[in-house]
Amino acid sequence: MNEASYLAEGGTLRQWLTTTDHKKIGILYLFSVTFFFLVGGAAAALVRTELLFPDAYLVTSEGYNRLFTLHGIIMVWFFLIPSIPNTIGNFVIPLMIGAPDLAFPRLNLASWYIFLGGGCFTLWAVISGGIDTGWTFYTPFSTRFSESRVLLALIGIVFAGFSSVLTGLNFIVTTHRLRAPGMTWSRLPLFVWSHYATSVILVLATPVLTLGLVLVGIERVSGIGIFDPKLGGDPLLFEHIFWFYSHPAVYIMVLPAMGVVSEIITCFARRRIFGYTFVALSSLAIAGIGFLVWGHHMFVSGQSLYAGLAFSLLSYLVAIPSAIKVFNWSLTLYKGEIYLSGPMLYVLSFIGLFTIGGLTGLFLAALAVDVHVHDTYFVVAHFHYIMVGGTVTAYFGALHFWWPKITGRLYPDRFAKWAALAIFVGFNMTFFPQFLMGYQGHPRRYHLYPPEFQTLHVVSTLGAAVLAIGYFLPMSYLLWSFFRGPRSGPNPWGASGLEWKTTSPPPTHNFHEQPRVTWEAYTYDR
Repeated sequence: MNEASYLAEGGTLRQWLTTTDHKKIGILYLFSVTFFFLVGGAAAALVRTELLFPDAYLVTSEGYNRLFTLHGIIMVWFFLIPSIPNTIGNFVIPLMIGAPDLAFPRLNLASWYIFLGGGCFTLWAVISGGIDTGWTFYTPFSTRFSESRVLLALIGIVFAGFSSVLTGLNFIVTTHRLRAPGMTWSRLPLFVWSHYATSVILVLATPVLTLGLVLVGIERVSGIGIFDPKLGGDPLLFEHIFWFYSHPAVYIMVLPAMGVVSEIITCFARRRIFGYTFVALSSLAIAGIGFLVWGHHMFVSGQSLYAGLAFSLLSYLVAIPSAIKVFNWSLTLYKGEIYLSGPMLYVLSFIGLFTIGGLTGLFLAALAVDVHVHDTYFVVAHFHYIMVGGTVTAYFGALHFWWPKITGRLYPDRFAKWAALAIFVGFNMTFFPQFLMGYQGHPRRYHLYPPEFQTLHVVSTLGAAVLAIGYFLPMSYLLWSFFRGPRSGPNPWGASGLEWKTTSPPPTHNFHEQPRVTWEAYTYDR
């Protein structure tokens, strides 16, 4: 290991907590989101265990509401959104563009403190008093009827939103101002392109959510009629505000995952990405069109039929740039020298699961079909195929791909393959039966259900157990790798990115000399 590396230099706890090194901050985020992932995962395990039987046997209906709300709030706001950008992105983006750090190192550290503070505050509110509104905080339940600690949870989520805006701003400025000589826009890694598009969404959309949640808090405290129709308000106004942010937020979670796939698939297919320009620009297209489709969440809300038709067409339109990526990844594999490593298996799993999630999204974009399956387990399955099958699988792929760069150590690849296989099988066992339940009319968020659905629920819960094994395996062998794994060298994968041209782990300021880029992105010499 290079003795000048950020890990070799180590440091006391105080030095870690006051660092401005983007790599150390990325690791601080890694520990933080892992903690929230375990909390949210534990809540999901309890939900699935409770649903083994049609009647209540672990928790009451009120307790069930609080349990799935805990799962949703923690996983969406404090894992899925920050998972790839704030951990892997924080670590590798400056390395990828040849920069010594992010543009605003102190702001980067501040964003971690704000995120951690908001997350812990929200977790305390949820655990100590419970929240029963669901992670969407729909009004008027959240403003009048719920007696749980809604206000405290809102405060924590609003704080976490500031962290997202600061991170997005940092990535945008870094990409514009700190690229190494020769690192033109046409040579940027696609991982950077995807995070650039994500950052635009973060900066523009997050304040809208913040405004909506603040208005909920104001109405809850003061009784001013903003959303309550009895006080002259409009409850659909909150839905418009919430989904204007929350549908682009889907791409906040998925676009970084797409960037991960582009990096790994070129490395282990030993080919330049097919249609580099189209893949790069499709990220910007997804970010732009994503702001125009929020109304497809409201087809049954009573909105105008003409508005519903417009949102339906736009929802089909936003699928086009996503399809461009999938087709171009597939063509990159064509005649490639494919090596089925652990990271590559995660990426292939992502493509399969994301494709299923995307195709079922087209079902939900059709007005007639959406009316039939709205608020059923069909929507739950679709959401999880995109968010968990997509984002979480890509997150594990990214962690495995850049682990040698982060730690300077290798892990046993055969265990990584088994973990990827367990996640793929367990995920499909868990969520594919929910498509069947939803199509047959099983509503989501219900604690009790008709006995005829029990078999599918049992299969779903058994799949969740397999999925949990797949998630816990990497934690064990990566921890072993950190202490006992063999040295990796600077570039164990033979990858072409700029981050692989420095030591593993990198030195404190990333490069001993300023790199100059004279090659195109993803050049592989067979």
